[in-house]
Amino acid sequence: MVPSSKVEQEVSAARPPSNRELAYEHIRELIVSGDEPPGALLSENDLALRLDLSRTPVREALLLLAQEGLVDVRPQRGSYVSLIDPGMVRQAQFIREAIEVTSLEACVERWTPESAAFVDELLDAQDACTTREEFYPLDERFHRALLGIAGHASAWTAVQSAKGHLDRARYLGLSGYRPIAEYAADHRRVREAVAAGDLAQAQKELRAHLRFVLDDLEQIQASRPELFSSPEGPERRPARPARR
Repeated sequence: MVPSSKVEQEVSAARPPSNRELAYEHIRELIVSGDEPPGALLSENDLALRLDLSRTPVREALLLLAQEGLVDVRPQRGSYVSLIDPGMVRQAQFIREAIEVTSLEACVERWTPESAAFVDELLDAQDACTTREEFYPLDERFHRALLGIAGHASAWTAVQSAKGHLDRARYLGLSGYRPIAEYAADHRRVREAVAAGDLAQAQKELRAHLRFVLDDLEQIQASRPELFSSPEGPERRPARPARR
């Protein structure tokens, strides 16, 4: 396990999570991981029992997830896991890329030996991963750590609230559409460029890494169309920059 450090403490909330937040995080993870697949009924009673919570925080969490587009709340019928919306995946990708790539300037300026040690431990842990269940949370921690190092830890909240559908596509993309080792190698290239003070290269590497999800999206839609909302027509998307 990768230990906590001052770097990660910049990212973590100071207070313990509320019951609503606990319910939100747990249900969101069930949806993103596919344990609760698109179209599945989300029973307040069942979720409350599983989480050992009352129905009130579960209901509040479902409403928050509905605001993110991850849950469809149907009056008199219940709450259901929404289908993945390809348009929302692309919008979230745009937001995430804008925030994370821009933050690298401050990350380069604030990079320290402690930053390097913490990120290297994360990367070593990623190299040891063999399953998406192991890799996904470490992937999240890497990107969150970069924002924390940059001094923009609170920006993760904006990224997180926008990327529900994107996370579902990312998780599916870790199911064999691209080897886990390639994602980990992307992270190392970003780290090396940041450590070298090469902002342009760091931004180029991170932008290329983040855009792989759009390639995965096309493949997943073709192979698993039942997971997605109404098909979209051809849409222009930003090209992934070539590496040097």
